[in-house]
Amino acid sequence: MTGIIDYGCGNMFSLVSSLKKVGENVEIFNNKEGLYRCDRIILPGVGAFGCAAEKLECSGLSSAVKELAGRGVPLLGICLGMQLLFEKSSEYGEHRGLSLLCGSVGKIDCEQAGLKLPHMGWNSLRFKKKSGLFRYVEEGEYVYFVHSYHAEDCSDSVIATVGYGTEICAAAGMENVCGTQFHPEKSGDTGLRILKAFTEM
Repeated sequence: MTGIIDYGCGNMFSLVSSLKKVGENVEIFNNKEGLYRCDRIILPGVGAFGCAAEKLECSGLSSAVKELAGRGVPLLGICLGMQLLFEKSSEYGEHRGLSLLCGSVGKIDCEQAGLKLPHMGWNSLRFKKKSGLFRYVEEGEYVYFVHSYHAEDCSDSVIATVGYGTEICAAAGMENVCGTQFHPEKSGDTGLRILKAFTEM
């Protein structure tokens, strides 16, 4: 079973629907007790880093996520959920993340290329290293993004990038912890295959 963490910073409907479409049993949890029954967990997220990090901490879910990840439970962060896996973010001040992956989160520098923020729409994946998360996906396939901040100083964990005025970390991971800056639940058949691969971890 896959558990989705509900801490008030994500739209769950499309993610639940996508997981069910690939045959996965899924439940939403807003308390840490429920997470301990899961085979794997997903941390979604939209909005500002600082607010999301505070909600995770105040609910007690932050410590549960770190404990389960430390035990080897597969964890997938999506969009803001991926950013929260890193050590800190400079979005509207400096805020601490979960420190499950090394690196920080900063604003995308795309002005010199004449591009606007947010980076929104479809973009093609460039693979940096092998990952089970992309076992059913070919390099160059398109996925859907909506974000203005991205992971930086994280070369050891980058598994895929996209170009948007600069090279942007599209997915990162180390061992059982992984994340996608894009939304697999909004990325059509490609996204479904990525979610399917995660459910097999």
